[in-house]
Amino acid sequence: MKILITGAAGFIGMHTALSLLRRGDTVVGIDNLNDYYDVRLKHARLACLAGQGDFRFFERDIADRAAMAALFAGEGFERVIHLAAQAGVRYSLLNPNAYVDSNLVGFVNVLEGCRQHAVQHLVYASSSSVYGGNTRMPFAESDNVDHPVSLYAATKKANELMAHTYSHLYRLPTTGLRFFTVYGPWGRPDMAPFLFTRAILEGRPIDVFNHGRMQRDFTYVDDIVEAVLRVNDRVPARDPGYTAANPDPATSDAPYRVFNIGNHQPVPLMDFIGCLEERLGRQAEKRLLPMQPGDVAATYADTAALEEWIDFAPSTPLSAGIARFVDWYRHYYQI
Repeated sequence: MKILITGAAGFIGMHTALSLLRRGDTVVGIDNLNDYYDVRLKHARLACLAGQGDFRFFERDIADRAAMAALFAGEGFERVIHLAAQAGVRYSLLNPNAYVDSNLVGFVNVLEGCRQHAVQHLVYASSSSVYGGNTRMPFAESDNVDHPVSLYAATKKANELMAHTYSHLYRLPTTGLRFFTVYGPWGRPDMAPFLFTRAILEGRPIDVFNHGRMQRDFTYVDDIVEAVLRVNDRVPARDPGYTAANPDPATSDAPYRVFNIGNHQPVPLMDFIGCLEERLGRQAEKRLLPMQPGDVAATYADTAALEEWIDFAPSTPLSAGIARFVDWYRHYYQI
């Protein structure tokens, strides 16, 4: 298949592109290469994709309507995997307009490209952040997610609503994937594994929010990619069991689905730090701080629907994933 990956220079985008290329698909990648974090890391990811098969890269901003329209018109994509977004909960407190431009304007440009050019299936990244302050665990796709606690989360919820509208009006098959705390080699520098590893190796204290009383459903990137590819290969149709009298927000009478992708094993933050310390062979100096605005105390994915849909659910143990991440980090930074 000929597949567009937006955010191809990103963490999940690079790994997804590699897997598609290795199985023989044609991949066109786009990314705006912004400086939200070190652009050199993005270029290094793209270098990993060079020569891996039928891959081409264009520097494009999904918020540029004319550029996106020209891309779709000129390429004839069969499938689209939309991973580009302005990420990060805390940064949304500082620069909200970046989230509107990328996550809302950019997403409608992707939807329009898919509609205008008969794309067979749009798979897009949502986020576990949509669950907001929900306390019933594990989080299930059928849960109400109308109370986001950050603008980032609100834009991801909006993406699901926008996708459903296009599935309903234009019968565009769409699948949204709520990622849960993805980590692994080539990860994002603004995420805890990267931040903590760097600080511990440099002998600096790490910031531990909510005084360490946090839990995260850490999900290894290879599991994420396997699920993305399997979901991409199964195009949704209308759910014959859907009823408007008792609507399930994860399904529809349109070709629309939403799934969690998480490890289904929430880990206390202090246990996660301990796992890092063991692999690094160093103790972290911990600076205990209160909860940050927009953050949540716990995430925990119910993956039953995903497993039924694609016969797969993430299962990589944290110890194995952390070992691979630390080994990559030491090699990449020559530490």
